[in-house]
Amino acid sequence: MSRKNRFPARLMMTTAALGVAQVVHAGFIEDSKLTVNARNYYYDVDNHEGGKDQREWAQAFKVDYLSGFTEGTVGFGLDLQGLVGIHLDGGKGHHPDSNTFTPSDSDGSAPHEWSAGGATAKLRFSKTELRYGNTLSPNLPILIANESRLLPQTFGGFMFTSREIDNLTLTGGQIESARGRASTNSSGLSVAGATRDSNKFRFAGGDWKATKNLTLQYYYANLEDFYTQHFFGLQHVLPISESQSFKTDLRYFRSRSDGANGDAGYRFNNNGGYAKNPGEVDNDTGIATFTYTLYGHSLSLGYQHVSSDGGFVWANQANVVDGRGRNDGEGGASFYSWSDAVVGNFSRAGENTTMAQYAYDFSSVGVPGLKTSVAYLRGEDARAANGTGPDTHEWETDMRVDYVVPSGPLKGFGTTLRHGIYRGGGSPIVDANQTRLIFNYTYAFF
Repeated sequence: MSRKNRFPARLMMTTAALGVAQVVHAGFIEDSKLTVNARNYYYDVDNHEGGKDQREWAQAFKVDYLSGFTEGTVGFGLDLQGLVGIHLDGGKGHHPDSNTFTPSDSDGSAPHEWSAGGATAKLRFSKTELRYGNTLSPNLPILIANESRLLPQTFGGFMFTSREIDNLTLTGGQIESARGRASTNSSGLSVAGATRDSNKFRFAGGDWKATKNLTLQYYYANLEDFYTQHFFGLQHVLPISESQSFKTDLRYFRSRSDGANGDAGYRFNNNGGYAKNPGEVDNDTGIATFTYTLYGHSLSLGYQHVSSDGGFVWANQANVVDGRGRNDGEGGASFYSWSDAVVGNFSRAGENTTMAQYAYDFSSVGVPGLKTSVAYLRGEDARAANGTGPDTHEWETDMRVDYVVPSGPLKGFGTTLRHGIYRGGGSPIVDANQTRLIFNYTYAFF
């Protein structure tokens, strides 16, 4: 090409580059969000029957950058996350090792500060999104990212969400690692009591909004070498009037052993209860909840039955892997039931649990942002671990107050106070009171 013909080519290339930059900027930058969440947390556990009490106070900062998507048929994006925890005070002797509030140093004490970070790449095509990275926060019946402590639990792997069909949301993927609520490191997934882990938690399922007021759910999960699980759910809201409604929530889990489950290192402790086949997963759990709402009042009644061959199971993290102790706060996870209470979880073989909760939203009397609730749970008939002892029982009372400033300079500043009183009737007896006081504020830069 002669020199005099190069200018048009260069002009075309420059124009194309500017066009690409404009497209990237239009979606990737202009639709991005940058937020900083500050959480101040006081955590108090009073163990009445043995065990070390825990009283700790800490501050956390969570920085999230969520990009938009580049324009075009396929859009690309990137999410970044930074986490910092600062231990303010634990009180001498009130930091148990291997806890789930802060990490532990080699001498068992809490570090002054710790941090973690991660990134997730994302892709969007039509109404389908694919994400791959280590800042995933699933909220699914078969896997829930726990945010009940100072810093959130995050997962690594990939997952997709598709809404190509109206009223149907499909989700699936594979989780390969998790970072615990009080950890700076990632590990595989496991079950309670196991000393080995797995880097393959595969799942798929969907939510179908069959009618305006009826949602049906099905999910399948497989934690390799531990368990397979099927979940069926139904949610229905019956409008009675503008100020009244009646909600029905039905859930059923079917969980069975997989692969090496039951072998040394892969044994499930069945939540300290009975197992027909020791160390193996073999469980069916049904949950029913009915909620009547009138203006700001709501009354919920619930019943949960755990089958008698083994305890209910959910994905957790092993505290010890390949024989190496890790006092790094990996343990602690959520599961999809109201029996995942402040202190107890009511999930042993044969256990029948009833629940009653009253909640009130003060916005109905002109105080927006203020909510309170009190709940009582009682579990009966949990089978003794040896299979021959008397059935055990347990109960818990939980109280909660939440307030979020609705307007003004402190708009969005939130306070949560939770208090749980738990009493167990098994052997050994486990009695505990737990108090959590949390202050949250999120500032959005853009």
